[in-house]
Amino acid sequence: MRRTYSLIQVAMALLDEPNDRHWGYELSKRSGVRSGVLYPMLTRMLDEGWLTDGWEDPAQIEGRPPRRYYELTNDGRRALGAQIRQAQLEPRFRSLFPGFAQ
Repeated sequence: MRRTYSLIQVAMALLDEPNDRHWGYELSKRSGVRSGVLYPMLTRMLDEGWLTDGWEDPAQIEGRPPRRYYELTNDGRRALGAQIRQAQLEPRFRSLFPGFAQ
């Protein structure tokens, strides 16, 4: 997957809590990536095997449709961690890592 500013922002949001379920809306807010960019990226991550997904149990919610969640796989943790490490070495991503000595 091509290393973009948006990918690194989403990777950082996912890896901030690597063992949790992540909701699309929450990822959008935490990463600052708009939904029109986020959801195609999440689909590519699913295709790569970096994420798994599922739906909330409808029996446990009331008054709204179930939400889709995303969880990192071990491959996803490794791949996105590598993307972040590489981004830390590239000047174009410097603003994402304040205080990081390059």
